[in-house]
Amino acid sequence: MADKSRGKRRRGAQKAVPRPAAAPVKTTTQPVGKTSVANRLPVIPWLTAGAIVVVALIAILVIFRPGTGTGTGGAAASASPGAAGSAVAVAPCPTSQPPALPAGQTRTVTLSTPKGPIVIQVEADLSPIAAGNFVALASCGYYDATVFHRTASLQDGTPFVIQGGDPEGTGMGGPGYTITDEPVTTPYKRGTVAMARTAAPNSVGSQFFIVLDDKDGAVLSSANTYQIIGDVTSGMDVADAIYAASGGAETPASPVPVTAATVATP
Repeated sequence: MADKSRGKRRRGAQKAVPRPAAAPVKTTTQPVGKTSVANRLPVIPWLTAGAIVVVALIAILVIFRPGTGTGTGGAAASASPGAAGSAVAVAPCPTSQPPALPAGQTRTVTLSTPKGPIVIQVEADLSPIAAGNFVALASCGYYDATVFHRTASLQDGTPFVIQGGDPEGTGMGGPGYTITDEPVTTPYKRGTVAMARTAAPNSVGSQFFIVLDDKDGAVLSSANTYQIIGDVTSGMDVADAIYAASGGAETPASPVPVTAATVATP
């Protein structure tokens, strides 16, 4: 099954997107300290010490980058609701923006990993377009065998995020399409799940991240452009273990994989 998934991804491989340099993370694809989720932004010379803080915040915008390339896959998919508590039927992976998750609806997405499961409650009312996209990708097996390629920290050492959803495992891949931006109306906190993006408008693809500490909210809110899709309801200890497994490296030498992603209603 893993081989099959990888094959699909290769056919839909996307162009590599430069990774950002991060203040708290490195200069490649990272939140705080790098350039969005990739790192190739030119360093802007600041003349005052206070400007350094601005650079760190701007770096966040470039740290999360989903990559845009041309991909091939199945027909556009939407997450079709099933009976309460039942798994949503597998659908072909989308090749363009999937339908938004209907207002008021929720889905339970479980990411199985060698460290244990991470259970996420996805809520349409937070970001219907991004929620529908995440559910569609999880439903078609897109996230199976992908890895948490980034485990970032703030400059003071506070755990920042674990980031995954890239079929290339580099921080530069994506599904071959991007989705429309949506406003962020709730604060980022420990357990928040949001979509990664570049500084460009409408640049969200498949990459997502899980916030590890309430302190990170202040940094992420300074940009406030990462569409929030839900919260981890069980498994934050697993997210912490994935972060710890990196040994402090922003780019883990042996990244923890998602062995399977399943979707259920509710």
